[in-house]
Amino acid sequence: MITKQQVLDAQKKWADGVIKIGSLKDSRSECEIYTSDFLDNRYSFEAGPVLFKPTKCELQQFRSTKIDAVSYFIAGDHRSCQEDQGFAIQPWTKIRFENTGFILETSRAIAMGNYFFTDLDGNEAKVEYTFGYKLVDEVLKIDLHHSSFPYNPNA
Repeated sequence: MITKQQVLDAQKKWADGVIKIGSLKDSRSECEIYTSDFLDNRYSFEAGPVLFKPTKCELQQFRSTKIDAVSYFIAGDHRSCQEDQGFAIQPWTKIRFENTGFILETSRAIAMGNYFFTDLDGNEAKVEYTFGYKLVDEVLKIDLHHSSFPYNPNA
């Protein structure tokens, strides 16, 4: 059975990885290598489909490949989605999860809640999320990632 602590550990590794990507933005080649490794370690692209709906996407809302995930996280000249600006190279100084709940099973887990991203000026952005995880070689990897901004009736 997957434990709550395993999910919390996976969330911390994800947050630390996104922050690290941003810290490498001035060294493009190192950033690209790290981002590729981050996606291999945190997402299960090699083990089947990944359902990825990033927050800041309007035209190509869903990303099912590692190439599209790289595009979203770091953009660049070779991005696969032209609307991408490089979410992870913001950079962020802190990311914290507030989990609303978990579904824990033998080889799958789901977590839902809000996560908060703090930028260099100390501004915090609240984003809603659902992450689905599956065990791949005894490592929890994301195979479902849905993020969206909270409903704003004035928008």
